[in-house]
Amino acid sequence: MEPNHTPRIEINLAKIGHNVKQLVELYGKKGIEIMGVTKAVCGDPVVAEVLMNKGILMLADSRITNIQRMQNAKIKAQFVLLRTPALSEANLVVKYADISMNTELSVINELSIAATKNKSIHKIILMVEMGDLREGIMPKDLEEVIQEILTLKGIQLVGIGANFACFGGVKPSKASMDDLSVLASGIEEKFSISLTCVTGGNSANYNWFESVTDTGKINNLRIGESIYLGCETLDREAIPELFTDAFTLVAEVIESKIKPSKPYGEIGQDAFGNHPKFEDRGQMKRAIVSIGSQDVHVSGLTPKLEIEILGSSSDHTLIDAKNVDLKVGDEVKFNVSYGALLSLMTSPYVSKKYIGEIRLVSKPIPLTTNS
Repeated sequence: MEPNHTPRIEINLAKIGHNVKQLVELYGKKGIEIMGVTKAVCGDPVVAEVLMNKGILMLADSRITNIQRMQNAKIKAQFVLLRTPALSEANLVVKYADISMNTELSVINELSIAATKNKSIHKIILMVEMGDLREGIMPKDLEEVIQEILTLKGIQLVGIGANFACFGGVKPSKASMDDLSVLASGIEEKFSISLTCVTGGNSANYNWFESVTDTGKINNLRIGESIYLGCETLDREAIPELFTDAFTLVAEVIESKIKPSKPYGEIGQDAFGNHPKFEDRGQMKRAIVSIGSQDVHVSGLTPKLEIEILGSSSDHTLIDAKNVDLKVGDEVKFNVSYGALLSLMTSPYVSKKYIGEIRLVSKPIPLTTNS
């Protein structure tokens, strides 16, 4: 698609680069390295190269397809698979990822087999369950799992980690970070190994980081949202000196009319099986922009104009234009949440336009499927 096609997401590479530089310096002051998480941008090589050029050495993604996309674009990084690998993708993980995060011995065994066949060493980080109840080995089982891992060929244990504020919304506290540090020290002492990566969380760790002088054994954080949207993720508060508008959605007005504010006729379910309810506000300046729920989490959009989003169907987003004179063909801009960004970057119907910095990759590398 042409870069000015609508709907499109405008990606300000200069603002992303600024945020990366600031965060690398900020966290580096207390000895913490950043993994740049690329899943929200679907492993976009253009964005990935900005991250690399501004000081990030490790790129992390939840999908092997995205890592493969960056590898094919010749991005020179250490690649980390964030999501626990599926048994069926062990060969691909060993081929494309330098490190993977794991919780299941059966999967690690498959990685061992694949690495041995490939005559390579695959590095792993064990994720520990510390309250958020997404992925993780229970702490009481950790030593038994490690004992088994150390017998496997082709596998090198390089670290442990924990996840917070994703599924359960559990905050990364000083106590939980101290507990993770104690676990890391205990493992190193018991098994006479060195853990080079103790990854304590993600963009939700900003407040913890700011509140402590000693980060203990924590030497790594997995940062995505703070890079792209300039905020921490517990309260979505802006981080000082970061841009919060590096991504902008642009959608085009395809209808603009005066209409009633409340649907009329016998009411049933809407397109998604809901029973909608509407307030009667009289006649309204209603506009439709050319994007819908198939492309974006509409609840994560904030208009830059003084207008109101009324709702959406698959392909339409309905707007109360209020006092704004929206005409057919006008472009309407929106700030985006993390969920909205993720969906927009994933949608093949939304074009991507890079602004603010000379692109370092001459041609975008499309998403591919594994073969």
